[in-house]
Amino acid sequence: MHAEFGPDLNMVISVLQTALTPAFLLVAVGSLLNVLTGRLSRIIDRSRDLQTLHATTEGESHQRVVSELRIIERRMRVVGSSILFAVLSAIAVCVMISLLFLMGLTQFSAPWIAVAVFMLALLLLVACLLQFVHEIRLATYAIYVPEEYLELPEKTRRKG
Repeated sequence: MHAEFGPDLNMVISVLQTALTPAFLLVAVGSLLNVLTGRLSRIIDRSRDLQTLHATTEGESHQRVVSELRIIERRMRVVGSSILFAVLSAIAVCVMISLLFLMGLTQFSAPWIAVAVFMLALLLLVACLLQFVHEIRLATYAIYVPEEYLELPEKTRRKG
């Protein structure tokens, strides 16, 4: 006579397959976090360079430095919130995986909770991506190329 002390192997394998499928989302969020932290690092480096220039510039050049520093400060906040949303999304995915394990290996059944947590993870990921696009737009706006470097014909020069 053999006593059963837990779920059988087939059930465990099935639960593992089901619960670990969302883990692929964790890989994607991790890659996104890597990109975001890299951008934050570059923003911080640029901020330090501009702060050094701040003390040595005058006139129009100084105004460009100040303007870019203001944009840099906004970019840091936007990237920071994007990182926060990505981390919260990853945490939600981990909670969902835990719920799937719990439901698969016990009598607890609340699939609507797992669906709600998954939807939350996706919404947080969307918020992260929207902030990421916002930061890219800010970065593009911050770039100033002096007209003399563009070597534009007279009729296409910037006004103003």
